[in-house]
Amino acid sequence: MTEFFAREIDTTKPSAARLYDWYLGGTHNYPIDRTFGELATQICPFVPDLARNNRGFLRRAVQFAVENGIRQFIDIGSGVPTVGNVHEVAHRTAPETRVVYVDNDAEAVVTSQEMLEGSTVATSVAADLRQPDLILDHPGTTRLIDFDQPVGLLIVAVFHFVSPSDGPHQLMRSYIDRLAPGSYVALSHITVDDATPVAAEQLQDLEREYGSTSNPAYLRTRDEFTQLFDGLELVEPGVSYATDWRNFEPVDPHDPARPCFYAAVGRKP
Repeated sequence: MTEFFAREIDTTKPSAARLYDWYLGGTHNYPIDRTFGELATQICPFVPDLARNNRGFLRRAVQFAVENGIRQFIDIGSGVPTVGNVHEVAHRTAPETRVVYVDNDAEAVVTSQEMLEGSTVATSVAADLRQPDLILDHPGTTRLIDFDQPVGLLIVAVFHFVSPSDGPHQLMRSYIDRLAPGSYVALSHITVDDATPVAAEQLQDLEREYGSTSNPAYLRTRDEFTQLFDGLELVEPGVSYATDWRNFEPVDPHDPARPCFYAAVGRKP
């Protein structure tokens, strides 16, 4: 049974979840989101490519975890459901896989709940990444997730909305400490470390624009991203670009978006 979430949807400011949906060509967004999305792509034309690259990493990370025995996932910052979401990817291999989607955006949660109504293996929870106890102890989570067994924790394209004052490293530790040995954690994060000078300037301009949205963004370095995996063993190939992580399809070496998204998966020993 899905726990329905009732809250007025704020359409006065763009939201990260709805913008991500718009970048991916979805329809669960509002005029304020589309206006900002058009501005964002004028500032940084490869933003939709960032979203698609990240989505591809998410799917590969889920498939990897399922192939390594994971049968339960928590997807924090899941956004508005789109084709190829976590339970669709997992269920192709293991139909019994259980999934808890988490987001702080009302549109994302309400749409997820409508899509998952009647499901016995997936649900949607309204919470923010910065509320680990609320997420992990939520009745919707504990109904589906057995924390005595390994979990696939997905926090994909979310930590760049966590400010330094929120203590991202400590926040990540609060999740890792609750996971059973053998759990996997997948993270991705926007960066300008290896970006071309033009791409770096565009992303930095976009970072400033995101300050006017409901979800201000923060760029981080490779070292800062890697520190989020403290206490975990990085699986091969370690920290890489989202496009490259266990991707056996050709990638475009000239894609300006390629070096602008770090991704990795860690295993709790």
